[in-house]
Amino acid sequence: MKTILLASTIALLASDAFAQVPDSPSTKSQPAQSSEPANNNANSQSSFLGKDTPFFDPNSETITWDGKTWNVTDNRVFRARFEKYLNAPAESDEQAAKYDATIKQILDLLNPRVVNPKTLDQAFSLLPKASAYTRDAGLCDTIANQVYSAWQSQKARERMVAATNALDAERSALARNKVVTLESARFSTRSNPGKNAKDPATSVVLRADNERLNAEIQPYDLRMAEITAIMQANKAKGELKELQAKIEFQSLIVQLFLQRRFQHVLIATRFYRNVFRDGDDEVRVKGTSKDIFEKTTGMPPTVSTVDSMADEVIRDVAEGVDAYNYLIEHDEQDSATKRLSESFLVGEYLPPIRTLSRDKKRASLAYAQKANQLVSAIEVKDYSLAEKLVDEMEASAKDFDSSKPMAVIQTAKTVAAMHIAKAQNAAVAGDSVTLEKELTDATEIWPRNPQLAEVSGMIFSHGNVQNKALVDLDQLISQKNYRQIFDDRERFSAAVAFDPKRQEQLRKVLADMTQIEKAIVRAQEIEKRGDFAGAWESAETAFGSYPTDSKLNQIRADLTTKAADFVGSLRRAEDLEKHGQPGSSLAWYLKAQQQYPNSDFARQGIERLTKEILPDAT
Repeated sequence: MKTILLASTIALLASDAFAQVPDSPSTKSQPAQSSEPANNNANSQSSFLGKDTPFFDPNSETITWDGKTWNVTDNRVFRARFEKYLNAPAESDEQAAKYDATIKQILDLLNPRVVNPKTLDQAFSLLPKASAYTRDAGLCDTIANQVYSAWQSQKARERMVAATNALDAERSALARNKVVTLESARFSTRSNPGKNAKDPATSVVLRADNERLNAEIQPYDLRMAEITAIMQANKAKGELKELQAKIEFQSLIVQLFLQRRFQHVLIATRFYRNVFRDGDDEVRVKGTSKDIFEKTTGMPPTVSTVDSMADEVIRDVAEGVDAYNYLIEHDEQDSATKRLSESFLVGEYLPPIRTLSRDKKRASLAYAQKANQLVSAIEVKDYSLAEKLVDEMEASAKDFDSSKPMAVIQTAKTVAAMHIAKAQNAAVAGDSVTLEKELTDATEIWPRNPQLAEVSGMIFSHGNVQNKALVDLDQLISQKNYRQIFDDRERFSAAVAFDPKRQEQLRKVLADMTQIEKAIVRAQEIEKRGDFAGAWESAETAFGSYPTDSKLNQIRADLTTKAADFVGSLRRAEDLEKHGQPGSSLAWYLKAQQQYPNSDFARQGIERLTKEILPDAT
């Protein structure tokens, strides 16, 4: 459970991974951290991430954090990423095999049972080789740079130790010189006056000798005090440099862990132990990450703790993939897909996940798509489609538990039938207020209920209400005011019950408006994450198909303002492309892509213009 909790919160902590504040190595640097920008940043993190430690409920597979609840595997972001993975080919080519072998070789060389200075150097020399592979994303180079920086800091400390030793030798020489000077003065004739000590002339001479002696000794004392101060300062600088190197190395380890690069975590922790051999492996981080480690392991975070967690995650992912393969062989598709999604959430970049064959994943993809479609059907209250999907999923997966979705479906159908029955009684009694209310309630519970259309048609077949509704419907369709039709869909659904032509018109309008509503909800969800450019692209895509919807236009206009720079670059590129200036247009598309790397519009424009400019390029 602890492994699932920690790995499930990594995605939520991704934006916080680069904002961890390590313990300051010196109290003098504290005021700089309390400046106004830092406070603003801290406040923004507090409002976004909260102060509570996430709680994982294994029964519902949800995480409760800061008063909000997330389903671990049932959310839009995860579903999209998981489906992309299921469609991707297995990384089982020669390059992937070589990369995995290189990483394994590095870990073997750093194994605590065999590591020595020679194997340490060999492992370090393999880091640039591993970093050359695309899958590594340059992380091994980052580790190599950190190890090199740590070694450099230790060399700087060694130089300071040598300088301190030289200063200490100089201080010893000064002390000996001082002793020799004092001894020489003690045996001088004027320092031993004998019987003439009370003579005034002799006293004057003695005072002069003492002053001269003090003058000779004073430079020794001053220099020795200066050397002592320099030695203390050098010692403090050496300790500070090593502490700073540790903090930087530990920050990298925590960052790799939060990025779910667990093999790289093992490489970094093993290098850390061999670079810093003083046994001090306390991870000096503050904020949410420290709370997560402490509440998960029950102790303050250390390099050993992070190392053991990474080992546990790697083992857990391998075990999850083995369970997936076994369940697939026994046609238990529901459990298999869940086990794979859990393993993917934890160890997206680990070899057992990346090397899984596409054929096996495609079987899970078909099932996952139906599961996602079932969730969407229940969300939009299309219970006929939901019931059909439940039947299909039961046929394809013998372990599928249909009790929860069927309970929702049957409950909705029963309640909708009760409202329709009350509407029929109200129609007989001539109670138009109750009639309208019950039909509205029945429509809200199950908008596409076939019985609703039938009963509504019977009730309004001979009434003025139906005729007025038909006139209003025709007028709104001619005006292309589909938003008003959608808002008043209950009245129109009843009015067209016995008019097949208008039924088809209304069905198309409602289907289009449903797509518009989905696009609006999708854009709003993306906007909530702060991705204004992505939200604008989602709204712009829907606008291309439904340009007359007022609500969609308003949201699109608001997002255009929020992503003004990106939209301006994209519009400039499109305008130049229309005027036959492919070179300038391509430059603006590239600028738009730089402003928002995930832009589909920019990518499509770049591909289109590249083919136009270089038609023979591969």
